[in-house]
Amino acid sequence: MPDYQLLIFDWDGTLVDSIARIVESMRVAADVSGLPWRDDAAIKGIIGLGLPEAIATLYPELEDPRCIDAFRQRYGEHYSALERQPSPLFEGVAEALEVFRAEGYRLAVATGKSRRGLEHVLAGRGWLDYFDVTRCADETASKPDPRMLHEILAHCGVAAERAVMVGDSPFDLRMAHRAGMDSVAVGYGAQPLAELLKESPSLAIERFEELRHWLAGDLSRQSREVELYV
Repeated sequence: MPDYQLLIFDWDGTLVDSIARIVESMRVAADVSGLPWRDDAAIKGIIGLGLPEAIATLYPELEDPRCIDAFRQRYGEHYSALERQPSPLFEGVAEALEVFRAEGYRLAVATGKSRRGLEHVLAGRGWLDYFDVTRCADETASKPDPRMLHEILAHCGVAAERAVMVGDSPFDLRMAHRAGMDSVAVGYGAQPLAELLKESPSLAIERFEELRHWLAGDLSRQSREVELYV
């Protein structure tokens, strides 16, 4: 087992069950902008990117900056309204994060959300000071560029080999690879493990609690779990 000091988590689809709200908000923004809906797979396929990159991927024909800004505003307004009741954490997340903190791990978030969006959802949980550091796409480079991971490592004073990135999208795993960092793929979020395994993660899980077993050194369990997905 690597001797990790720092655990870095994606937010949407990894810690928080918010995928359906992202899909709904994208469709509301499309309606207001007079654009056609994209199917669930297409929208889930951009989760993890910064919002400008996500819009450009879904609607490459949308070139007018004013129209792009209007789309971003409508998306943000609708998503924020939905988050008045915070999206639920996935099963086992709250308990595991508390265990990780008690065991002395540094905890961080690397997300495609904007700083304003992340602060809003963290405040809704009373978690503004929960993580050691957070990085958002609008204050650095969007995934899969490794810049946000480099910034997190520098802030914490931790080497890449002592950190691991946990995420539900190929962008998370590619970002980790480019940063020289191990990664954990979670298959309960935006993408199935069959897709995530193409990025060669260090571990593949279907329940968040499996991360606890792996970090505790239960290698026999980890081996059995991975065999199910390969």
